[in-house]
Order: sequence, then structure tokens, then C-alpha cells
Amino acid sequence: MKDEKKGKGVSRRDFIKIAGAGGIAAGALGPAFLFPERAAAQQKTLKILQWSHFVPAYDTWFNGTFAKQWGEKHNTNVIVDNINLVDLNTRAASEAQAKKGHDLFMFLSPPAAYESQVIDMSHVYQEVEKKHGKKIDLAHKSTYNPKTKKYYAFSDSYAPDPGNWRLDLWSQVGFPHGPDTYDDLRKGAKAIKDKFGNPCGIGLSQELDTSMAMRALLWSFGGAEQDEAGNVTINSKNTIEALKFMKALYEESETPEVFTWTPPSNNQAMLAGKVSYVANAISITRQSEREKLPIDKNIMISRALKGPVRRIAAEHVMNCYVVWEFAENKEGAQQFLIDYVDAFHDGFTAGQFYNFPCFPSTVPNLAKEIANDPRATPPDKYKVLGDVLDWATNVGYPGYASAAIDQAFKSWVIPTMFATVAQGKSSAEEAAKTAEAEYKRIFERFK
Repeated sequence: MKDEKKGKGVSRRDFIKIAGAGGIAAGALGPAFLFPERAAAQQKTLKILQWSHFVPAYDTWFNGTFAKQWGEKHNTNVIVDNINLVDLNTRAASEAQAKKGHDLFMFLSPPAAYESQVIDMSHVYQEVEKKHGKKIDLAHKSTYNPKTKKYYAFSDSYAPDPGNWRLDLWSQVGFPHGPDTYDDLRKGAKAIKDKFGNPCGIGLSQELDTSMAMRALLWSFGGAEQDEAGNVTINSKNTIEALKFMKALYEESETPEVFTWTPPSNNQAMLAGKVSYVANAISITRQSEREKLPIDKNIMISRALKGPVRRIAAEHVMNCYVVWEFAENKEGAQQFLIDYVDAFHDGFTAGQFYNFPCFPSTVPNLAKEIANDPRATPPDKYKVLGDVLDWATNVGYPGYASAAIDQAFKSWVIPTMFATVAQGKSSAEEAAKTAEAEYKRIFERFK
């Protein structure tokens, strides 16, 4: 019986005696040593969901370095789940309905429709601004509701949405510096297709890249979904002109495959050497550099194209973090974001300039850094993005990214409007009226 009792381990009373005899104070060993199960219970968990970044090196840094080190410092088990960008909205809807899921959820466009289901992020912005100064207006209008005075999300960064064009093709039709205006695009793209057979690669399907490209086109021609006060303005002469332009561009320079494209399609088409021009983030050139593709030296970057009214484009993606009301670790989620901005420059570097800062002071020498990149051919390929804030704007321009705008964005109203005209299923005037009716229906719902 005595042997059996010994086999069960040393009692707490005997341990204290042994520790005392050995000159060790039992208290010095701490409760974690005496009661390891209590220490395990004290560790918190922080669950984060975000997309699988187009530049894999960013996820390697975020998941394996920053999140890991932050977790160790805060005695928190940080779990980062990465999913495909096309699955983000479905996953968000599922978590919101179940009232269960991640503490921190990152969207790639302003998630205003979820305002009532997320906490106010004013505290996060305030703490970050104490250290890093004011956020850019793009972040403010993408995460704030001026009616409720609530920041329903927090944005650390955005990705510019420049043009990606083929140097070898454009040079041979009189545009050695690529297209600078929509008029250049139409003339040059047609000449390239007629001479070489390579079509233009502007999408016309229900997906993210098309949504951004069509908004840039709409705004550049002076059209908009709403005005600054949030009134529906989609049915205008400017919108009709933009629709007619896109129809002409499609008929002269594109192919039917653009109606079924998914987000990676224009990347793939450009990297395969099929198309002459696409509107996309620098994920295309980063992939060509990473994989050392022969076409890399011929893919150039340009600013957003200038239209008859202005030069403007939406951000390609807008990082918008929310903390759900049902999150189990709200405090940790907010602190994580505050500390993340402190390390933003490391992420900017790891992501190879994909994510531009919403707090400019975190990358104080941005223009200089992007102007000389040894990975790029030529090294100053990304220099043109130095003035991105002069032409990048938010979804919902010239107003805020409201819940109604969010719903219209997710419903693909604008891509559908442009596609029906390009396909000849509707006149520009009819499509604008149809879109107006849909916008008014959506806006009425969110009044």
C-alpha cells in the first residue's frame, strides 16, 4: 500500500518539506509550477480571420513572426485563419448569424452593413493616433458612419489600384509610356488587338477587380453612386457616357471571357501574356518577379487613368478590421491592432509594398522606398505610386462608405450595369435607370 501511495506522486505537504530542506522557497517556484493546469487556464486566446494575402511573404511575417511574438508577450494563443478573398463575405455572414466565430475579422471593403454587430473602434483609432498621427481621409470615410458617429471598423492599410500594361505592346503602337488617359486606353488597346491580337483585360463580371475598375471609370467620367450627402445620383449623363465608353472598349478591344472572370483572372491573363492592360494591384508584378517569369520586364505600372472629368480610382482593397459584439476577447483584439500599427513598417516591407499605410508616419519615406526596388525591372517600376493619395479614394465616393453602399457593392449593381450595356442587352440609358431603381430600393432599406 505504501508503494502504491508513493507511485501516485509527492503530496503538496511533502513537497514543501522537500523544497524547504533543499533551501528553495516553494512560493518562489510560482503557481504555474505547482499548478500547471491553472497556468494553462490563464492563457487567453485571440482568433483572427483574414484573407490569404496575394504576396505570401506577408502571411509568413504576420502569422509566423508578428502574431506569434505578440502572443508570447501577452500570454495569448493567437490563432490566425487565412481564407480565399472570395469566401470572406460568406464567412462573415455565417459568423454574424451564428454570433460565434473570430474575435478579429478583416474585410477587404468597408463592412458598414455590419455596424450593429460590431464594437465601436474609436478607442483603437485614438490610441494609434496618439503615436502615429492622423489617419488618411480614405480610412476615415471607409470606416466611419457620420450619422451614428461610430467607427464600425479600423483600417490599417489599403492597396493602390494602378494600371498594369505591356511595355513591348504599347511601345509598338505609339505609347512607349503606356496609356495615361481613358482615351489613350481605347486608342492603344484597339491598335494592339488589331495588330497583335492581344485584347484589353478590363473585367466585366461580378467580382472585386471589376467592381473597382468600373467605379474608377464611372468616377473619372464624372458619375457616382451617390453625392456627398448620400443621395442616389447613379442615373446621370456622366454615368451614361461612362457606359457608352465601356461598350465601345469592349467591342473594339476585349473578348467575351471578361464576363466570367474571377479575381485572379486578370492576373493570370497578364502573366500568361494574353492581354495588353489590366487594372489591378501590384500582385501581378510581384508574382512575375517572384516566379522570375520572362514577361516580368515587360509589365509596367501606371497611375489611375485620367477621364474627361478627373483622374481617380478606388483603392484596390481596403483592409477593414472589425471586432464582433460576440467576440470573446474584445480587449485583446483591440490591443492587437494598436500594437500591429507600431510594427506596420515591417509588414509593409514583408508585403513588398502591397499594403500602403493609413497612418503615413508609419512609413515616413514611402516614396523613396518604392522608388528603388532591386526586385523590380526596372528598379523604379513602382515610383509612379508615390502620389497615390492624389487619386485613390473610397468606395462610396464622394460620400461615405455607408451600409447602403456596402449592400450595393455586395450586390454587384455597378458591374452588372456595365456588363449589360457591353453585351448589348440594354442601352446605356436603360441600364442607368435600372441601376437607379436598385440603388433607391437599397438606400430606402437603410434609411
